[in-house]
Amino acid sequence: MSYLNVSEDDYSLVFTANQTSAFNIFAESYPFQSNKKLITVYDYENEAIETMIKTSRSRGARVSSAEFKWPKLKINGNKLEEMIVGKSSSNKKKMNKGLFVFPVQSRVSGARYSYQWMSLARENGWHVMLDASALSPKEMDTLGISLFQPDFVICTFYKVFGHDPSGVACILVRKSVSPILDHSNISSARGILNLIRMDYQGHSETMKVRDMECKGLNHADELGLVIIGNRVRCLINWLINALLALYHPHSEIGTQLVQVYGPKVKFDRGPSLAFNVLDWKGEKVDPMLVQKIADRNNISLGCGIIKNVWFSERYEVEREKNLVKGTKEDKRRFKGKKRESFESGISVITVNVGFLTNFEDVYTMWKFVSKFLDADFVEKERWRYKALNQKSIEV
Repeated sequence: MSYLNVSEDDYSLVFTANQTSAFNIFAESYPFQSNKKLITVYDYENEAIETMIKTSRSRGARVSSAEFKWPKLKINGNKLEEMIVGKSSSNKKKMNKGLFVFPVQSRVSGARYSYQWMSLARENGWHVMLDASALSPKEMDTLGISLFQPDFVICTFYKVFGHDPSGVACILVRKSVSPILDHSNISSARGILNLIRMDYQGHSETMKVRDMECKGLNHADELGLVIIGNRVRCLINWLINALLALYHPHSEIGTQLVQVYGPKVKFDRGPSLAFNVLDWKGEKVDPMLVQKIADRNNISLGCGIIKNVWFSERYEVEREKNLVKGTKEDKRRFKGKKRESFESGISVITVNVGFLTNFEDVYTMWKFVSKFLDADFVEKERWRYKALNQKSIEV
């Protein structure tokens, strides 16, 4: 509770196996029978959120998602305000509208969002769930939970507790709203964790959270919030600047090697970055291929899908290029799905700067991406990738 910077007088705490379990358990316990609506604010595909949406719909919820403006992926404010406030002209606020799920920042694009959306939701009769799982160690200290007092908070401890990259998550429930939840579902749900310890004789007993040693948190405490924040901000902004400075040689139209999705260089952006590598023709190199090549170079990259993107008429060409055509791998991945689900997503490469990341790490990342300026390198790696994935069949 000290790490989360919240008072035990205000919130109770439930541990879950992972983020997906946390969202699913909550969806099974929230009273969607009476509070019918669910609004989510995510610019990327998230297994935990998709699980929550599916469970909520099965229990009668009407689900809406915020939209994000191309190309910087800022929240479409007019649309979200209409969803929160409603179209009714009556000044009387409707209470018990439902649940508003709001992340501190995007774990894919690095976009950060104003806390004022939480205030607007609460003023208009919504319960507010704050998703703080994108925060790194020490950032919880400045979250301001006591100021905005969200009804529920979900966070994870990925790569926080020592050397084990634990995916353990937790749900904070404000005690004043706790009675609205179905606690029988929470206590019996799959994914709930009990903390135990083993003594020297192999017997287990209930563990007091204060006999626990958190090496990751201890290291973060030694560094301090100022050093961590400054270093992460400088590293992610340097990386973006360096990637955007790469252009294909002999390109008549000045084709950039990298396309960044979401905020570019910005003082208050998050430590995550979503981008794609473009070949000399300006076409996207399959993100999964880039990830596989990175693995062979001992570089950790992820793949994600940007969703809920809103294109104005000005960017109709970009919409067709990014959402409809995609890559052959995109089409294979979305084969059998509805056209709308294919058009709603953009496959991207993701990278995250952590509190232990140093300049050598981001420079190595930049050097790797710069190899794609060589068209022969891309073709060789593509054929090598295909060859390694061939299946041998004995006749």
